[in-house]
Amino acid sequence: MVTQSRQVPTGQKLCSKADLVAFSGVAAWFETPQGPKQVALFYLPGHPRELYAIDHHDPFSNANVIAHGIVGDIKGAAVVASPLYKQHFRLEDGQCLEDDSVTLRTWKVSFKGVDVWIEE
Repeated sequence: MVTQSRQVPTGQKLCSKADLVAFSGVAAWFETPQGPKQVALFYLPGHPRELYAIDHHDPFSNANVIAHGIVGDIKGAAVVASPLYKQHFRLEDGQCLEDDSVTLRTWKVSFKGVDVWIEE
C-alpha cells in the first residue's frame, strides 16, 4: 500500500504584502492557543532580513502601541522606539536596550507568495 502525505502549512495568514508600509509598523491580530494576540509587523525592504513580528504591547506604558513606533538602527541592529516613553526594542529578539530585564515576544514571520504568515 502506498500512502501519500500532504504538507500542511503551519501558522496563519496575517495580511498581504500590500498591507505593509515600508520602514514602518503595522498592527495585526491573530489567534493563539491562549487567545487573540496583537503583533507589530515591520517591513524593511532591502535589509538582510526584511520582515519582523514583535509584541504590539508596550510594557512600560501598558498600551498596544509598538507598531506606531519609530524604526531605526542602533549599533547595526534594527530597532523600534516605543512612541510613548521611547524605549528601544531590537526587532530581531525583542530585547529592550534601556532595560535588560524587559523583552518583547517575537514570532517567526515570512512571506508566502504575496501573503504574510506567522507561526505560533
